[in-house]
Amino acid sequence: MKTEFDNLRNNDHHSYDVDSNGDKQVVKVYCDDQLIAKKLTQKKSVRYFGINDYQKHLTQEG
Repeated sequence: MKTEFDNLRNNDHHSYDVDSNGDKQVVKVYCDDQLIAKKLTQKKSVRYFGINDYQKHLTQEG
């Protein structure tokens, strides 16, 4: 899901938020103020989360 997450994050119609606390980093991607995906990085572990139908946001035009 790394590539899909990057596509969601880099989409001009989406916003994202980064929160870092020590060795933990959370990146949240929003579409119209709705959380659609999240990446959690802690030490060397990276986990990706997405809503059930996040794929429809990959090609969203607006």
